[in-house]
Amino acid sequence: MSISKKEILHVARLAELAVSDADVPTLVEQMNNIVEFVRQLDEVPAGEEAPPFIAGPAELTLREDVPGPVPLSHPIAEFAPEFRDGLFLVPRLGSMEDA
Repeated sequence: MSISKKEILHVARLAELAVSDADVPTLVEQMNNIVEFVRQLDEVPAGEEAPPFIAGPAELTLREDVPGPVPLSHPIAEFAPEFRDGLFLVPRLGSMEDA
């Protein structure tokens, strides 16, 4: 598939874009480059036959992906001046008060 001058002008008219005659050859070339790049993506293996991508060296071992709590480096009470019943207590803002 290739993009022609006629298609560039048609899309420009639909989008209500003013495209000068001098810019049309550049736009045709750029659009054809984009279409060619997308066509190349069809050649990339995907699905079951594609190997998984792992960043880093091939010898890298990954830990088992098991959800769980993350231990904190400090006790939770050290993160805020007031902590009660598993909640952080923060001061009320004046804008939150009833007028």
